[in-house]
Amino acid sequence: MKKTAVLLYPQFSEYELTVALSILMQGKKQVITVGLNKQPIKGESGLSCVADATVDEINFEEIDSLLLPGCMDIMSLYEEERIVDFIKQVVTKETVIASISSSPFLLAKAGVLGDKKYTVGIIKENMEKSGVFNLENYSEQIVVQDGNIITARGRGFVRFGEYLGKALNLEFDEKWYSE
Repeated sequence: MKKTAVLLYPQFSEYELTVALSILMQGKKQVITVGLNKQPIKGESGLSCVADATVDEINFEEIDSLLLPGCMDIMSLYEEERIVDFIKQVVTKETVIASISSSPFLLAKAGVLGDKKYTVGIIKENMEKSGVFNLENYSEQIVVQDGNIITARGRGFVRFGEYLGKALNLEFDEKWYSE
């Protein structure tokens, strides 16, 4: 079975991954965390993680899906071309891509969003300043799925995880996540 790559970077938002990771676990989907190096990566709430592999070590043939958390300051990654290159290499027409909060910025910068509908947790002014978004395809919805690309705003993390599980055809109990 192929794996879901979870890309981690400094100040990643831990809570935005919780439901998606739980659904991947329930569905017995293998996960590999990926970072720029093997140093601890501190999330926005202080949780430190060490990636299983670096962007340079990953075997792209083992990956069929990509999960991107938001980031406290996504613009701090603006010049990090290794992340953009990794995204470009992992994405195929069949790759399921799940990107939440500010991380659709990375997809837009990598040219992955193209003409796809999307949402993002960045204010319009900053979207315009970044110069990477097709603003005509932006949606105010909490979660947007256009083909194999799922985007969400941070507060939609429960529905976001469910969309990912369904896109990967995983068996999971949706009642675990209802209020």
